[in-house]
Amino acid sequence: MTRPAPAEDINEDDLEVRAPKKGAAGVKAVTVALDRGLAQAGVARTVRSMLRVNQHNGFDCPGCAWPESITGKRSRAEFCENGAKAIAEENTTRTVTPEFWAAHSIAELETRTDHWLGNQGRITEPVVIRPGDTHYSPISWADAFDLAAGHIRATTPDRCVFYTSGRTANETAFMFQLFARSVGTNNLPDCSNMCHESSGSAMNPTIGIGKGTVSLEDIHDAELVFVVGQNPGTNHPRMLSALKDCKNNGGKVVGVNPLPEAGLMNFKDPQSLTGVVGHGTTIADEYLQIKVGGDLALFQALGHLLLEAEKENPGTVVDHAFIQAQTEGFEAYVTARSTVDWAETKKATGLGRDEITRIAGMMAASKATIICWALGLTQQPHSVDTLREIINLLLLQGNFGKRGAGACPVRGHSNVQGDRTMGIWEKPKEALLAALDQEFGISTPREHGYDSTEALQAFEQDQVDVFVAMGGNFAAANSDTGPLEAGMKRAGLTVHISTKPNRSHAVHGRTSLILPTLGRTDTDDKHPGGRQFLSVEDSMSVVHSTQGRLQPVSGHLLSEPVIIARLAQATLGDDHAVNWRAMAEDYDVIRDHISRVIPGFEDFNARIRNKNGFVLPNPPRDTRTFATATGKAGFTVSPLEYLAPPAGHLILQTIRSHDQYNTTIYGLDDRYRGISEGRRVILVHEDDLQDLGFKDRDLVDVISTFRGADGHSSERRADKFRLVAYPTAKGCAAAYFPEANALVHRELVARESNTPGFKAMTIRFVPHAA
Repeated sequence: MTRPAPAEDINEDDLEVRAPKKGAAGVKAVTVALDRGLAQAGVARTVRSMLRVNQHNGFDCPGCAWPESITGKRSRAEFCENGAKAIAEENTTRTVTPEFWAAHSIAELETRTDHWLGNQGRITEPVVIRPGDTHYSPISWADAFDLAAGHIRATTPDRCVFYTSGRTANETAFMFQLFARSVGTNNLPDCSNMCHESSGSAMNPTIGIGKGTVSLEDIHDAELVFVVGQNPGTNHPRMLSALKDCKNNGGKVVGVNPLPEAGLMNFKDPQSLTGVVGHGTTIADEYLQIKVGGDLALFQALGHLLLEAEKENPGTVVDHAFIQAQTEGFEAYVTARSTVDWAETKKATGLGRDEITRIAGMMAASKATIICWALGLTQQPHSVDTLREIINLLLLQGNFGKRGAGACPVRGHSNVQGDRTMGIWEKPKEALLAALDQEFGISTPREHGYDSTEALQAFEQDQVDVFVAMGGNFAAANSDTGPLEAGMKRAGLTVHISTKPNRSHAVHGRTSLILPTLGRTDTDDKHPGGRQFLSVEDSMSVVHSTQGRLQPVSGHLLSEPVIIARLAQATLGDDHAVNWRAMAEDYDVIRDHISRVIPGFEDFNARIRNKNGFVLPNPPRDTRTFATATGKAGFTVSPLEYLAPPAGHLILQTIRSHDQYNTTIYGLDDRYRGISEGRRVILVHEDDLQDLGFKDRDLVDVISTFRGADGHSSERRADKFRLVAYPTAKGCAAAYFPEANALVHRELVARESNTPGFKAMTIRFVPHAA
């Protein structure tokens, strides 16, 4: 499968490469954030939004899910550079009107990049494209809902797919899953399938919860924090402030990553004097430049060394009382970790024994350790085993249910955790379905539905008649881009509830609707009960309100709950058991339903009006108990596994630039890595370039190879990438997402979680033939 380079609106020949930065944030971050806001939205809208982002009675940043303090005083600037970019794009006064769609055919839009599409502005009214049409054209809301409802009723529930983006609020997510299940399907893929599904698959069976077990204050109070497989300087910049506070309190930080990311090296806090005029704070006390996919070997070696340290000094390293009272499987774990093959560990990790031993010494000395991770660990075939090994290390020293300790999967997108809490999941538990049935008097389906990878395969096999996307950019976010886009084009109907144009709108079904909706910053006041608010859940289980106050750019926009309600009414009829109209008119009605269906949301309407919101129950953190099948946390044993490319090949991981968030491309300046004015690049160690017979700035086509369970090999190809000599780990390479997604075979997934293998591609290069 070949994926050619698009007819770029970006001139990749303008690519500039400088030395990577050795620090993140500082004054430059402030000026960039302000410049983007002013350019997109002007002075008034920028100032009004910046003063309300992540504040009490304000709106939650539409970017990452990093929490704010619920106990301390908040800064007046509770946002980061990339959060400001996200807000600027939503606040923009640029608009996509019917004249835009008339001027740009689908054939043209398909050649445009997401950078160009997203920068056109906010969509102002619903549009449609029907079989044979070459352009989107306006359609009334009533006709749009009737058109979509007709397609849904004309097919069977199993051929309908309902996709959810992480920015969807709790109330919207609850309504969306209720609508899908009222239609009769659990086909509810979401962006979590593509990122942290591996985390839940590892954590739920071992500690009884799929969420992080720490608070923001725990980060501040930890003695030791691991930051593994993530780039907080770009993806969660406010995390750097928390790590700085940890350092100020005497804690230490260990960074583990194939790339030397600036945020892990030095942080200049723009809200402090030292961040403005000083040298900043060195974040990582130790930095392990590990090979992509070598983390399981590292954690197994650390477990071995901790057990050896306990033998040398009994009672000082391992928490035997906790293990005996609250865990199972310890003896098997001890047996498995009794030895370690250091030569194999070196091959897997690229790290020396002395480096790993030094880190083990830091762990042995720590009485409160937190291990944080993100997508660098979740998107490989052995991801679930790797994350179970993290849980083993935390259990070994009793790092649950005490201050400054625990597991911290860092969720990327605002409210991606809340969506799952609200029931957006293709494998729902019986307790949720029974509660929905009792609350609404309906009969929800029990058969499991499609996750994101299974939805991709269903598209390819022409098993999707209707695809409804609540936000997001499914075509760009998922793997195996070529087959996915071809399958989406053959679907009967695609419906995109969106704020701005994106790639998925250009690779649409035979009939396609784009339904424009309000964003986080927009006021939502067209209701009988007046202005409404919504809620979100952050990375650390805190639920709080979000309410925009800016005037929408168009009077034709509807809120997400109203869109779902009207679509449901058109599809299911006014006599359906669920009172959709009541929920659309007053979001308190939605929250009353949630309070009776979702555990932890009792008295939701009163508690969400507290200034700081409320914290959901978290047994490992709150009571040091574990809601597993046996009531105990479980040690696990996994075989050693890592990624080993054959001769002439490298292991490729996808990354984000500093000028993007998920599939949204804000600009072309990956400032901390020294790359600008281009995105089709492959970062490769200079020694690997020489060994492979290439040199810096060579133009190549990239070929990935995948061997399936049946032994059959397949290739994927993406053309016209520029090689860049870069200090990544040897044997490894990195390229931007989503440009490199076409190289990920749909069957290259994490076992158990089915998460695409964005950090596990085996690739080779061939010279590009112009």
